[in-house]
Formats: sequence, structure tokens, C-alpha cells
Amino acid sequence: MKTTGFPLNCRALGFAAAALALLTVLPAPARAASTSIAVAANFTVPAKRLAAAFAQKTGDNVVLSFGSSGQFVTEITQGAPYEVFLSADAVRPEKLAAIGLASKSSLFTYAVGKLVLYSAKPGYVDAAGKVLASGKFAHIAIADPKAAPYGAAGIEALKALGLYDTVMSKIVTGKSIAQTYEFIATGNAELGFVALSQVINAKGGSQWLVPAADYQPIVQDAVLLKAGDNDPVAKAFLAYIKSPEALAVIRSYGYATKP
Repeated sequence: MKTTGFPLNCRALGFAAAALALLTVLPAPARAASTSIAVAANFTVPAKRLAAAFAQKTGDNVVLSFGSSGQFVTEITQGAPYEVFLSADAVRPEKLAAIGLASKSSLFTYAVGKLVLYSAKPGYVDAAGKVLASGKFAHIAIADPKAAPYGAAGIEALKALGLYDTVMSKIVTGKSIAQTYEFIATGNAELGFVALSQVINAKGGSQWLVPAADYQPIVQDAVLLKAGDNDPVAKAFLAYIKSPEALAVIRSYGYATKP
């Protein structure tokens, strides 16, 4: 007797319906979450390493923006949606907390920076920094002291050495410590003050580690911003920065860390 394909088609449709029903009850693949971090320019390279390690551990993304701490405060007060701020000082995060734009309880010191006099020319900066007193240079680069704590530290160091008035007319100002480094690296300034972290692994060039007594400690604080109040990824990243693994990375770039 000849049969029709109807029963077989019904069976196929039944399997299809069952498969569709199964798909509707299975959970959708988890999507990686992300957080937006404002990072002081001196901390660029370590921040990239920490973000990559955090992403590998958690599967979540960290979106980094780099610039001067002063500029970030301006942007945050104007509504920029950063969720975490890694500042180059302690004053600005405290200021944001005081006006309700950051969580005061989240404040902590993630690094203490060191100031270096640097030149891209090998042998140009001597081991005692006496090149400053020689005056044999046309330009010395310093980050804007109003926006960048390392710039303020550079001015303090010159004053402590009694050389500020002598070299004042030769100062070229970078908007951030990153731009200041570029002035030196490209030869637009023969030397300048930068963060140790920027040149600790530099090949060539010459540098002098400025004595800590010549400037106020560069205490760098992190804080959870208002936009990150309900973001578990932002909070997890701040917690990760405190981990022994992260602290080891931070110290490897010449920073001190608090116990």
C-alpha cells in the first residue's frame, strides 16, 4: 500500500518545535561587561597592563582614557561618564568626593610617583642633575603645573634647587605629562621633568632621579565616580588594583605602593 509523507513531516515538525522550545529556555550567552576609566597620563603603560590582566581574569572590558588629572576633573564635573578615576594626585579625587561626584569611602592610594629629569640624548643628564645649573640648554619641558601634579613637582624641584628664576624663560609647557615626554623624545626640548614610570624601561637617553626631598610626595589616589555607583565591573577593577598581583605590576614601573 502506498504511504504518504504526512506522518514523517509531522514527526519532523515535532522535533523542530521541541528544539525551538529548548532554545527559548536556554540562557543567552553572557555578554562581556565594561567600565570606563579616566587615567592620569603618567600611569598609561601600567594601566594598560592591568586592564589586560583584569580582562583576562574576568572576561570584562576596561576602556581607558588618558590625560591630565586637571582636565579629567573638568570633564567629570561637566558630565563625562567615567566610572573610575585614577588620578596623579590625592587632592582632585577628594574634591570630586566633596561635591558628590565620587564615593569618599572608595578613595585609596594606588601608587606614589617619582620625578625624573630626562633627556633623549645619552649622557646629557648627569647622575647628579648638574646640567640644570649649567644652563646649557634652550628648552626644558614641564607639564602644566595647574593640571598635572608632575608638572607642579618639577616646579617645586627647580625652586628647591634655587634654579627656577634662572631657567624660567626656557620652560616649555606640556598639557599633560605625556605631551611633556613627547617634547623631550622628539628633541623639541633638550631635557625635562617626567614620571619615572615613563622612562624606567627607556633604551638610550639619560636621566636623574630627583631627590624626594625636593618636591611634595606625588600620592596618586583612585576613586569610584558617581557614574560607577551601580557598576560591579568598576568596583571589581578597583578591588583588583589592590591585589598583590596588581601591586607588583605597579611597583615594576618605579612607583612606591602603600602597605
